[in-house]
Amino acid sequence: MLIGELSRRTGVSSRLLRYYEAQGLLDARRGSNGYRYYDEDSVLTVRQVRALLKAGLSTEVIRSVLPCARGERPEFDWCADLQAILNGELAAMDERIDSLQRSRGALVGYLAQP
Repeated sequence: MLIGELSRRTGVSSRLLRYYEAQGLLDARRGSNGYRYYDEDSVLTVRQVRALLKAGLSTEVIRSVLPCARGERPEFDWCADLQAILNGELAAMDERIDSLQRSRGALVGYLAQP
């Protein structure tokens, strides 16, 4: 399928699909005319990428875990190092949450001043 069809079927813009390809998240074949052609599996891949982005993962991390993803949700085959990667991401997210809570506390303190 062409990029426009993949965009229509996934609700993701052509520009974003080209970005996913540049990041190594999505594969496309090139025709002799230079057009990108995507396999039927690309629809599932895009949906997996969107779900993993929504979970807060970076495209770099998604590139590492995508080969282990199954289904739209996705679920995972526990490939080598996958659990360590996801645990590392969770720890980093917890650190960011703690930092934001400290910042929020500081702002609340400023607002409480007369």
